[in-house]
Amino acid sequence: MNQELHIPFPNTISLTIKREDLIHPFVSGNKFRKLKYNLLQAKAENKKTLLTFGGAFSNHIAAVAFAGKEQGFKTIGIIRGEEIASKIEENPTLKFAQENGMELEFVSREDYRLKTEISFLENLKQKFGDFYLIPEGGTNELAVKGCEEILTDEDSVFDYVCCAVGTGGTISGLINSALPHQKILGFPALKGDFLQDEIRIFAQNERWTLILEYHFGGYGKVNLELIEFINAFFEENNVPLDPIYTGKMVFGVIDLIHKGYFPADSKILLIHTGGLQGIEGMNIKLKNKNLPIVKTNV
Repeated sequence: MNQELHIPFPNTISLTIKREDLIHPFVSGNKFRKLKYNLLQAKAENKKTLLTFGGAFSNHIAAVAFAGKEQGFKTIGIIRGEEIASKIEENPTLKFAQENGMELEFVSREDYRLKTEISFLENLKQKFGDFYLIPEGGTNELAVKGCEEILTDEDSVFDYVCCAVGTGGTISGLINSALPHQKILGFPALKGDFLQDEIRIFAQNERWTLILEYHFGGYGKVNLELIEFINAFFEENNVPLDPIYTGKMVFGVIDLIHKGYFPADSKILLIHTGGLQGIEGMNIKLKNKNLPIVKTNV
């Protein structure tokens, strides 16, 4: 569903947000898209178990847990950080995953870095048996195929399509399905310029740019300015934004508009990639720092 945002901008620029967060109550946004064809492939291979990786507040972990339960799979989550094992009850994401049947395996941060190594995966197979592997963040060829379905015929009117970037799967799908006149802008949630090569593995053209200035200090980092922006945006548009991904992207796009980045009369589409489940955990951190919490209706 596309929702036009009634924000007064110079040069008659228009801004619309695609509410991918409304696709599914628990497997929303790009997670729904990334899992769609992976779950079909797992069934085609007669796999009974899904195994994947993620951090303590991972949208992907929560989505795989619920989708696996819904589709009849056993699910296993390899979680970064052994110290979290005793704190599941304090962590809304991991508690949700566990309540939906996911078996959680906590590993050290050193071991977690080995998650793509054959020997590490073989050890997991010896422990858990045969499984269908879904990478961290869900990004693989089947995930990109799912994300290619985000844009529809009604989106052909837009000149720019903007999205947050984590592992690069979502933006790759958008790049592949965008029309020749459209430019894709990605706003990485992680600090640094290391995603270009990852995206090029899947992207089929060069009509895209990464905007690197709106990570707010790095993955999971927020400040008062961002929280106040997200809350004001919610009050004015009734659209909740998560502070890890989409909130930073929307902040960046609006800031660029005011700085004259976009030509006059540009039609801009923002992709809301979901991630709202992570707000509860972030609000716990914000309360501990005596900062305002993120307002949301979920």
